[in-house]
Amino acid sequence: MSMNPEHYQFSAGFNLLPDERDLAVLFSGEGKPHPAHKIGPSVHDYYLIHTVLDGVGTFQSGNISQTCTAGDTFVIFPGSLFSYQADLNTPWHYVWVGLQGDIAQQLLSEVGITRDKPLIHIEDTSELYRFYERIRLSFQQSAYPRLESLEASGWLRLLLHHFGLVNRSILPVHPLEMPDVIDRQIDQAIRWISLQFYQQISIDHMASTLGYHRAHLSKVFKQKTGLSPKQYLLKVRMDKAKDLLGGSLTIDQVSSSVGFNDALYFSKQFRKWSGMSPSEFRNKLRMNKG
Repeated sequence: MSMNPEHYQFSAGFNLLPDERDLAVLFSGEGKPHPAHKIGPSVHDYYLIHTVLDGVGTFQSGNISQTCTAGDTFVIFPGSLFSYQADLNTPWHYVWVGLQGDIAQQLLSEVGITRDKPLIHIEDTSELYRFYERIRLSFQQSAYPRLESLEASGWLRLLLHHFGLVNRSILPVHPLEMPDVIDRQIDQAIRWISLQFYQQISIDHMASTLGYHRAHLSKVFKQKTGLSPKQYLLKVRMDKAKDLLGGSLTIDQVSSSVGFNDALYFSKQFRKWSGMSPSEFRNKLRMNKG
């Protein structure tokens, strides 16, 4: 730990290139301030999270005032007037991380932290400390600051994930986020097909992996999508083929890119689907562009 005039112990790491737009760490640190050490009243233009490891202090933000002890985490939101102060007799020891980004407020909300409820309690701080430490140690002032920033944002996401795991009993859950088991399985099947369409997908294998007989999966899949899994797979492949035919790939390359080993069979299926051959479809696209 390095020394700081206002702290018995103090160390911090700073991000030289916090350019991730969605979520970026600005800095992170650890400290044990002197008795009665106070920050604020003030405002920040970024989010600042503190977790108390031991000792006592007081956090104030708006109408909220709370004495914090080991396991308490408080979050300062951009534009909110705040102050916090170490106890006179047992000053707290805490870790912190500053962050910004387009999805920062959304992620905090999803783990149960809002402007109106900026405090949570997690009894065991050992795992939390590990995340804070890894964030801080990401910034080694190396020749690769972008990689440091990327590493830090990854550890920050794990920190937020841990907040959510411990805090999940009070999280607001929208009904759409709690689908029936069968809906969840069908959604997984849709994602499976949408992401793996270029492979030789076996509907039987997919059904058994999801825990269903093929006939039952096909029935409920069609009820939700209007298509059987096989028909849906063909639709995904044909739609992707149409996109690829607008580029420079050969017909053979398009065929293999959408899961057909036989370009002739692909052409027959494409004609059935679109009413024209891949070459005719490509020519039509070029004429429309011209």
